[in-house]
Amino acid sequence: MRIVSPISAGPSSQAKILDGKTVRDQIKSEIRPRVERLRSHAGRAPGLAVVLVGNDPASESYVRSKTLTAAELGIHSEQITRPAEITTEALLAIVQELNGREEIDAILVQLPLPAHIDTQRVLGAVLPEKDVDGFHPFNVGLLTMGRPGLKPCTPAGVIRMLKHYGIAMAGKHAVVAGRSDIVGKPMSLLLLQENATVTICHSKTPDLAAVCRTADILVAAIGRPALLNANHIRPGAVVVDVGVNRIDSRTEAERIFSPERLAVFDKNGSLLVGDVNPVDMARLASAYTPVPGGVGPLTIAMLMSNTIEAAERRTGVA
Repeated sequence: MRIVSPISAGPSSQAKILDGKTVRDQIKSEIRPRVERLRSHAGRAPGLAVVLVGNDPASESYVRSKTLTAAELGIHSEQITRPAEITTEALLAIVQELNGREEIDAILVQLPLPAHIDTQRVLGAVLPEKDVDGFHPFNVGLLTMGRPGLKPCTPAGVIRMLKHYGIAMAGKHAVVAGRSDIVGKPMSLLLLQENATVTICHSKTPDLAAVCRTADILVAAIGRPALLNANHIRPGAVVVDVGVNRIDSRTEAERIFSPERLAVFDKNGSLLVGDVNPVDMARLASAYTPVPGGVGPLTIAMLMSNTIEAAERRTGVA
């Protein structure tokens, strides 16, 4: 497998596209025999419960994709849906009931929760061994210490993708733009475990562009459409764009997209874009993840992998 060197590679029209669908399909192919082994030795399929509160369209779509993927892989899944008005205490009762069910190996509470819900209390109530998102303080502690445990799905997927494409991390300078508990912070810890030198920056970082330009590997998880542009990308860097933002403004689309993509925007009325300007990224990077089709497909695949891992640990089947 060819090693992409972010230091030696220059900007090129032949930048390598890091296709998340290819890596997703490989992860799925690895999961299927593990599901069958669990069925054979534990007498049941691994079990995943997803708790959805409210009717946010994006969350509903995401949960639907999770359910379909679980069914495809032979994983038992359940969806518990409650209205947005549910109280924190009532939601905690649901989590406790799922904690006690032996056939449920993994629990996922779909975020974001309504503003009146105490999100940290709810996430902290999930048993660490069933915390398939890796958000429980116990699992965060294991991650910080570099010990085995359930890891947040999106950052774990990014590491898997970089390894799949032979992109060296050891000794490289990785810059993570974004400091969220879901992506930015765990991403930095996982990169450290791969022996990268890591810098975290964010919206309050003075001269954000200058910091990003020092990156051999730039991970964008800042949550603003096409915020990072040519000023933020060192020619030849590997760029991983974690952001997913929907653009429905023609003026905004003109700022971001090429004429070809604008034609698609005009046809559909909207387009997805990451946190990095896609034209600048393709022009300057040695390798990059497209949006859509890059990091996105890996998140659900890693969720299924975490579900299998949780079931294997709970049943003693390896």
